[in-house]
Amino acid sequence: MATAGERLKVRSADGAAIIDLPSEVDATTETVLRDAYVEAAAATRTIAFNFGGVEYINSTGIAVIVGILARARADGHVVRAFGLSDHYREIFEITRLSDFMAIFPSESSALGPR
Repeated sequence: MATAGERLKVRSADGAAIIDLPSEVDATTETVLRDAYVEAAAATRTIAFNFGGVEYINSTGIAVIVGILARARADGHVVRAFGLSDHYREIFEITRLSDFMAIFPSESSALGPR
């Protein structure tokens, strides 16, 4: 789990910045997740979140994601997500987070034609 003082991996692929999320997205990862967004946003307009390793997201984690989506929208960035478990995909659909970021089953599909 990433904690304060650590950094999340931000990598580049096909003109997008990919943020590999930690296993837990909660209050302990808020700062590193926001910092990763800032790093990614400085590099490109398209940002993809890799949820493949995420095992737990609590309400604070959802709030952090919502905040990043709002900032991305204001900044004119495109946000995509991939690797969500069926459970979290359903939560993102119920909470309508999927209205603000496209959700894909894999990295290759998320980085496909824009």
